[in-house]
Amino acid sequence: MQTILVTGGAGFIGSCYVLARCAAGDRVINLDKLTYSGNLGNLASLRDDPNHIFVHGDIGNAELVEHLLHTYEPDAVVNFAAESHVDRSILDPDAFVRTNVLGTCTLLRTAYTWWKGLSEARKAAFRFLHVSTDEVFGALHPGDPAFTEETPYSPNSPYSASKASSDHFVRAYHETYGFPTLITNCSNNYGPRQFPEKLIPLVTLNALARKTLPVYGTGSNIRDWLHVEDHCAAIQRVLEAGRVGQTCNIGGNSERTNLEVVHGICAVLDEVAPSKEGPYADLIKFVADRPGHDFRYAINCSKLSSELGWTPTHTFEEGLKDTVKWYLDNAEWVENVQSGDYRNWMQTNYAGRV
Repeated sequence: MQTILVTGGAGFIGSCYVLARCAAGDRVINLDKLTYSGNLGNLASLRDDPNHIFVHGDIGNAELVEHLLHTYEPDAVVNFAAESHVDRSILDPDAFVRTNVLGTCTLLRTAYTWWKGLSEARKAAFRFLHVSTDEVFGALHPGDPAFTEETPYSPNSPYSASKASSDHFVRAYHETYGFPTLITNCSNNYGPRQFPEKLIPLVTLNALARKTLPVYGTGSNIRDWLHVEDHCAAIQRVLEAGRVGQTCNIGGNSERTNLEVVHGICAVLDEVAPSKEGPYADLIKFVADRPGHDFRYAINCSKLSSELGWTPTHTFEEGLKDTVKWYLDNAEWVENVQSGDYRNWMQTNYAGRV
């Protein structure tokens, strides 16, 4: 059994990772600030699990992080904690600097200081894994090769700029101090328990409510889609066997335009929850594009496949259908997250676009 300090473990991706590690018998110390997208409902099944220790707090609180490190002596830190939505970063970039840059720096500094005091054997075994995004690489055009680990950083949004900065700090702590870090850069995640500001749950829930399905621009922007369970399995594989100081790209090998994704959701709903009012695709409405909207992201994850033997197990069509059905089957979860904060955000972001 390993002890892992997970930050941001009540969010979408973090909670999936926490559930998987607890199921595998590891002890998880879960530090989460519980901002708008952090949801303890994601972890309801662990309420009585003695190996899941939840701590409400901020990675920017050095005293708290230091206390957790000394108290639980983790074998690894896995950092999911981040502000993660491009649209929100456009409206409030400072919040992304505070968490993604300054918070990560505090976490790094505190973990490194603690790590220095460990025995040589424990120092050699310890890992600090930082979870990041493919958006740090910028945008691709049709026909461009997919991002590799050697692709230069070229962030185009406040969100991706903040994540790029945090990546650089993590790398610098390895190069400067010898701190045993790992970085993963992933493509667009989807799956159960995703906060409904993101495309797939937003379209699913709007469609069920017979609301407009907003699609930016012409819907031609392309993303590579990665099921969250595949992502978390890849993270664990990198944690176990990745080369210290290295970066690994994680992708789903599933490039789709946004419009293809929306039509795919509508097709699933037409099959499993048909509406008397007509096909769900009738609700699609193209809205003004967001500023600086990158055209295409695509991940080449051949390094992860060849060196560590990981490949995604979910096809996009199967994963999308399962995800849509999850939202249909978990109405209580949906009701709980569609709070005043969520409604206010939808009004703020889309009011001037529709």
